[in-house]
Amino acid sequence: MKNFSKLLLAFVLLFAVISCSDDESIKPFSPRADDAYVPQEDIANGRSSGENLTMGNPSGAVANSSNYWNYLVTKYQFAMSYHRDRGTPNWVSWHVDNTWLGSAPRQDDFRADTSLPSGWYRVSNTDYSGSGFDRGHNCPSADRTYSVSDNSATFFMTNMIPQAPTNNQQTWARLESYCRTLINQGNELYVIMGSYGTGGTGSNGYKTKIANGKVTVPNRVWKVILVMPKGTNDVSRVTTSTRIIAVDMPNSNSISTSWGTYRTTTDAIELRMGYNLFSALPSNIQSAIESRVDNGPTQ
Repeated sequence: MKNFSKLLLAFVLLFAVISCSDDESIKPFSPRADDAYVPQEDIANGRSSGENLTMGNPSGAVANSSNYWNYLVTKYQFAMSYHRDRGTPNWVSWHVDNTWLGSAPRQDDFRADTSLPSGWYRVSNTDYSGSGFDRGHNCPSADRTYSVSDNSATFFMTNMIPQAPTNNQQTWARLESYCRTLINQGNELYVIMGSYGTGGTGSNGYKTKIANGKVTVPNRVWKVILVMPKGTNDVSRVTTSTRIIAVDMPNSNSISTSWGTYRTTTDAIELRMGYNLFSALPSNIQSAIESRVDNGPTQ
């Protein structure tokens, strides 16, 4: 009987150890876990949140609140890495083709994103008021006009950065418009936008923080656009001649209104940020396209 009790106790302890090893809360956290993201399907609208990360997860973001500086937020309309302490996204990634464009009007329903973890500050629609900076979209409103819900999703404050008005309304707006021109020409795009640094110059001068210090004003904004004819099996269709546009510009009211002035290489942005923007592509393809400065048309 005593031996049986010992065996029973050993079995219970072994079961407890095995059960604990399957508990995600106590596993060592890996910020570059490739299997941390499971796409969600929106069958009614033919959408998958997974398509926005088809080309890769640039920083290996995961939806774990302990990873507050690189927290994965996924919506059907875009995916992002969010930084709790900056109150802005590190990057936002989205796929866009003509199926995402329609006649839904601009919603202008700026609002806090309640999907953020409990206890995190949720930037509100009034936090930018009087700051001299626009509520600058990462994923643009005009890239999501298929439905009202698609457009409305772009107005979550997690999709915003404090952007200098000239940058947002002129230089950046012209780049966004050119992207939709490419779509109307029969292309589909994989786009990643991000920002970095601290301190920008808006209509009220230079600032490093707004919203009583809860939102950091970035020093620079960047975007990388992978351009390809519309089709299927997109990763396999990227070649060494695929067009890629990368820009990196100051968050300032005094910049040039020509976005082409700020073209750079994807490699340069990756080096600055420590990201792998198109990790789903073969390394030889990445090496070829990411080292080029685009010299194509700008309008």
